[in-house]
Amino acid sequence: MPKVLITGITGQDGSYLAEFLLKKNYSVFGLTRRTSTVNNERIKHIEDKIELIQGDLLDQSSLVEAINYTKPDEVYNLAAQSFVKTSWNQPVLTGEYTALGVTRILEAIRSVNPKIKFYQASSSEMFGKVTETPQKETTRFHPRSPYGVAKVYGHYLTQNYRESYDIFACSGILFNHESPRRGLEFVTRKISHAVARIKLGKQDKVELGDLRPKRDWGFAGDYVEAMWLMLQQEKAEDFVIATGENHSVEEFVTIAFETVGITDWKKHVVSNVEAHMRPAEVDYLIGDAGKARKELGWAPKTSFKQLVEMMVNADLELEKRNNK
Repeated sequence: MPKVLITGITGQDGSYLAEFLLKKNYSVFGLTRRTSTVNNERIKHIEDKIELIQGDLLDQSSLVEAINYTKPDEVYNLAAQSFVKTSWNQPVLTGEYTALGVTRILEAIRSVNPKIKFYQASSSEMFGKVTETPQKETTRFHPRSPYGVAKVYGHYLTQNYRESYDIFACSGILFNHESPRRGLEFVTRKISHAVARIKLGKQDKVELGDLRPKRDWGFAGDYVEAMWLMLQQEKAEDFVIATGENHSVEEFVTIAFETVGITDWKKHVVSNVEAHMRPAEVDYLIGDAGKARKELGWAPKTSFKQLVEMMVNADLELEKRNNK
């Protein structure tokens, strides 16, 4: 039975990846930080099938200990300070987790067992102010946030350890991927959750920022399969994972309200661009996943409309159970 260690297992991607690997008969270990409040909601349904161990991307010795204890065949580094807006307020912490955290875990692998296969969660935010459309593996990076800059560091460091130490280390440059397990601070989940509450009469309006920016949005459950496929190849390489379509925030809002039978959504949405403005914005992202289709045999299974409907319907069920 192959063994895997997942950092960030309690997050959206970590929970879907853990589910996927359990079905592949992996022995799954998850690295979790010691905190005063434990939030294992996303993995509650599989907690009895996995083993959680304590560790922190800020603590080198805890990573060495985790790898020594679990003896994994594969390590997926999904942990990060992953909220772009927060990276402006906490740029140093973002750098510590999202950039230097990659160094620490790669060093732990190098020192314990360089035969371990390593996956790094890179991001479309690295492209930032795009230099070509669509964006592919060879597109130049121009990040527009401390988060994007930190992700570029982790991406290049993964390449560096692959070339310098012959470690099977690869990065998945994942474009935006959402699900009902997305955190409420992200705009997609903020919309789906608010729409469910508006439908049920629990609130009347939702405040959003600019509705014009476009993103390449896919389903997180589809994207974790691509992560796994990367580590099953003979040679470690980096791959863009995307749908090849992009949609505006306004399109997301429109479909979300249509899902609950509300056609005149404008009376429920307040667009406060100034309040949600960041020091620098990324306006237009769309990925070319041609290499992943050709070499991994991967393609997204969930359409944009299906994704939005899935998220809204899940939040409707959640709010019906929650009487607050």
